[in-house]
Amino acid sequence: MPIIESIVSQHAEEAAFLWLLRDAAVSAPHYSLTDLAELDSRVEAHIDGLRIAGDEGWSCCAEGLQQEESGEVFAATVIALEGEDPRRIEQVCAAVEAAPETARGFVSAVGWTAPDKLRGKVAGLLEAGSPLWRRIGIAACAAHRVDCGERLSRAFEDADPKLRARALRAAGELARRDLLPALRRQMRAEVPACGFWAAWSAVLLGDRGEGLSALQSIAGSATPLGSRAIQVVLRSLPPAAAGEWLKASAPYPEHRRDLVTGCGVSGDPVYIPWLITRMEEAPDLARVAGEALSLITGVDIAYEDLEGDPPDDFEAGPTERPEDEDVSPDPDEDLPWPNPEPIKAWWDANSGGFRIGTRYLMGEPVSEPQCRRVLETGSQRQRQAAALELALLRPDAPLFETRAPGFRQQEWLMQKAPRSPS
Repeated sequence: MPIIESIVSQHAEEAAFLWLLRDAAVSAPHYSLTDLAELDSRVEAHIDGLRIAGDEGWSCCAEGLQQEESGEVFAATVIALEGEDPRRIEQVCAAVEAAPETARGFVSAVGWTAPDKLRGKVAGLLEAGSPLWRRIGIAACAAHRVDCGERLSRAFEDADPKLRARALRAAGELARRDLLPALRRQMRAEVPACGFWAAWSAVLLGDRGEGLSALQSIAGSATPLGSRAIQVVLRSLPPAAAGEWLKASAPYPEHRRDLVTGCGVSGDPVYIPWLITRMEEAPDLARVAGEALSLITGVDIAYEDLEGDPPDDFEAGPTERPEDEDVSPDPDEDLPWPNPEPIKAWWDANSGGFRIGTRYLMGEPVSEPQCRRVLETGSQRQRQAAALELALLRPDAPLFETRAPGFRQQEWLMQKAPRSPS
C-alpha cells in the first residue's frame, strides 16, 4: 500500500493536538471515564496511523520534535518506544533535554505505552547521570504503578529538588509504607514542594500523626500546594475536626475559594445551606459551590435542570480590555451555573436522606464500594476524589491512576480490585 505523506503528517499533527486536549481532560469537571476513553481512542487511531506508516510515520514525528511542544514529544515518544531502533529514543531524549518543559509529554507517552513494549527501555533512566532523566524514570514507573525499588529511597537524598519531590510523591502513589520513616524526615525539608509531597505521601500511607499535622500546616497557606493539601487533610480528619479547620479559615479572604472547595472535600452535608448561600451571594464562587454540592450529594446540576444563567454583569477569565492585566483562564469555565432557588427546593426535598456528621461522596457515605462506583461513573475531578478516598481507606494499595489511558482504566475496573495494578 502506498504511503501518502500528507495523511501521515496529519496523523502526527492530530495525535499531538488531541494529546493536548486529553492533558486538560484528565482533570476536567465535565469529562467522565467514558468521555476520556473516547478521546483516547481518537488519539490511539492517529498513533496507529503512524505505526502503519513505518519509517514515514517516524519521519513526521521527528520533524514535529522541532516545535519543542509536549504533544509532539508524546507522539514521537510512543513511536520510538514501540520500535527497536535506539536512535529514535536518543533523538526524542535530545529534544526533551533541549526543552525540559516537554518532559510531561514524554512521561505521558511512557504511561500510554503497553508495559510489554517498555522492557529494557525505562530501567536505564533510573540510573542516568542527569537528574532530569532520573526524575522522568521515576515518574514513568509511577505512571504504571511499578515499584522502583531502592532507587526510590536513594532519590529522597538527591541534590536535585525536583527529583526529590517526584520521588517523595511516588512513594505515596506506589504504597511504599516501608519508606514512612524517610518520608517523615523529609517533611522538614527547606524546599516547600519536597516537604509537601513527603507529608502527602505519609498521610496516604496511614500517618495520621506527624504527617497529617505537617500537611495541615501547608493547607493553611493560600498557595497551590495549600489547595492541594486541603484535598487530603479534610478527607483524613474526623468531621468535627474538619469543621474546626474550616471555621478557622473562614475569616481570611484569601481562603474564600479553598473554603468552598473544602466543604465539598469534607463531605459533610451540614455545609450545604452555606454553599447554597454562596451561589446566591458570591458569583465568583457560585460554580465551585455547585461542584462542592454535587461532590457531597451526587446531584447532577445540569441533568436535574438545576442550572441557571450567569449574572449579567459577571466577567470571568481574560477580557478584551487592554487595561486588564489578568490573562488567567476562568478556572470554572466547564462547570454549570447553579440556580439557587430550585437547588434550595431540591435540598428541602432530599435533605432527609443525609446525616449531619457523616462524610458523603456523591450521595453515599464514603466506602470502598462507593469509591469504586465513582471511579466508574463520576467526572474526572470526582474520580480523583474517589481515588484519594480509596487510598486513605487502603494505605497498603497503590493510588488509582485516573490519568492513565481510558481504555486501560476500564480494564482495571473490570477486575475485582479497583486500583491500578502494581
